[in-house]
Amino acid sequence: MMTVTAYAAASPTADILPTTIERRDVGPADVLIEIQYAGICHSDIHTIRGDWGPQTYPQTVGHEIAGIVSAVGSDVTMWAVGDRVGVGCMVNSCRECENCKAGLEQYCWAGNIQTYGGVDRDGTVTQGGYSTHIVVDQDFVLRIPESLDMAVVAPLLCAGITTYSPLQHWRAGAGRTVAVVGMGGLGHLGVKIAAALGAEVTVLSQTLSKEADGRAFGAAHYYATSDPATFEKLENGFDLILNTVSAEIDMKAYLKLLRLDGVLINVGAPAEPLPIQVFTLFGNRRSFAGSSIGGIRETQEMLDFCAEKGIVPETELIAADQINEAWARVLASDVRYRFVIDVATMEQPAA
Repeated sequence: MMTVTAYAAASPTADILPTTIERRDVGPADVLIEIQYAGICHSDIHTIRGDWGPQTYPQTVGHEIAGIVSAVGSDVTMWAVGDRVGVGCMVNSCRECENCKAGLEQYCWAGNIQTYGGVDRDGTVTQGGYSTHIVVDQDFVLRIPESLDMAVVAPLLCAGITTYSPLQHWRAGAGRTVAVVGMGGLGHLGVKIAAALGAEVTVLSQTLSKEADGRAFGAAHYYATSDPATFEKLENGFDLILNTVSAEIDMKAYLKLLRLDGVLINVGAPAEPLPIQVFTLFGNRRSFAGSSIGGIRETQEMLDFCAEKGIVPETELIAADQINEAWARVLASDVRYRFVIDVATMEQPAA
């Protein structure tokens, strides 16, 4: 085992503080990554605070990881020391089920091994990217294209693939109308990606405060959901609605915005159930769907697509000692649009 510097929470109510964690030694198929940048995702906060169930503490979170390969195992053929690489939301899966064999490891029947808070192959609890190093199986490492700035790319490994995967699956593109609900960390990338795919994009946000940003990111239309007239005007208007918010919404009102065979896809993860009236689905043969992240192959495809199209997240770079402040700002929706931690600023824990 090796000891590395990290930031972790000791309980659901604790601050994120400097500490050390153990990483396994580099095995034959492993890659040791020196982490340079780690994105902050709302999922990090939900996990630590126990919103999605009990956790094991202390816990280091972070599943938007960008860094440099610093060592490889004896059997590694895919990576070399010095490669620019990333790690997203998962670090392993069963590799044997139908979904894994199809390149859809995110839907592994046994459950993929999450980058943090999961149980790894050696029985230990996985620890995430708010740390200086991570050891990952070579098959779950992503190549970061040279044209993507390492200081801003990390959020693509979660927010980027979370929006790219459903937009691809439900064929967002030329001739399709796509509404993105929410203009936060997920939503702003949903707008950029949907527009780059050729869709006509509308943003549905609580207010018009980010309209200039939305249009700059590629949205053709922008409406405030706090205005009841919005729902009347846009009824039967969309092929796809991508809901990126992690809060309860009026499902009936949003479903009625779908045209024939339209789909409302939920990628936000509210802690409370979303109520759906089945009769609302009957009209226009509407569908309500969920989507997770993407598999490794699709995540690499997303990174290459973003490099080709010049898509990067809008980020604010912070030092490690600003993590707790950043979390408070995430909860207050006071960020445009993702925080990224400069891992070089991580301090050794006090003796």
